[in-house]
Amino acid sequence: MSTFRRVFSSSVGTKLLIGLTGLALFAYLILHLIGNALIFAGPDTFNAYSHALISNPLILPIEIGLLAIFLLHVYKAVTNYVANQAARPAGYAMKKYAGHTSRKSVASSSMIWSGLLIFLFILVHVKQFKYGAWYQTVGDHSIRDLARTEFEVFRSPLWVSFYVVCTLIVGLHLRHGISSSFQSIGFDHPIYTRRLTRWGIAFAAIIGGGLACIPVWVYLTR
Repeated sequence: MSTFRRVFSSSVGTKLLIGLTGLALFAYLILHLIGNALIFAGPDTFNAYSHALISNPLILPIEIGLLAIFLLHVYKAVTNYVANQAARPAGYAMKKYAGHTSRKSVASSSMIWSGLLIFLFILVHVKQFKYGAWYQTVGDHSIRDLARTEFEVFRSPLWVSFYVVCTLIVGLHLRHGISSSFQSIGFDHPIYTRRLTRWGIAFAAIIGGGLACIPVWVYLTR
């Protein structure tokens, strides 16, 4: 156990854990986007999906595992940032980008801050939808009317704006996080890295933009 802790407490081990947990969360976001996009198919389809999800006996262990992965990702990212700051207490007077040869971007330079904003956003999101208003559908087999909860939240332009900004921040975080996670687990090659960066940007745009479209669509159509 001491060897295990020593390995994953090292700089390399920390980056490996950040990469692995980051990829797991990326996979979850793809599924999350697909599930939430069912709202476009109508409230009945969305509610049926939601009911199938929460009634699955595996949902509780999956949620616990997902929470553990998320907290480990946050913890390792913060400790890695603090360690890097401690190693360079003076910092740089001014950051300069090396043009097309540099991997630095707004996304890479703001990972810790976008990550912390996402952490706060998730707390609000979970409170509103998982533990928020609970309505039942009308019929012989009544299930939770999660679509109604979503329609009520996104009736407010303030909440729509909040969700759009936050989901775009998710996309910004993924813009660097996806390719960086693959590099952390060993996929670092002149050819592969360029391709991973391009695919990372594409997936970041799809996930961030896709999630941002949902509250806007609900507000405009309901």
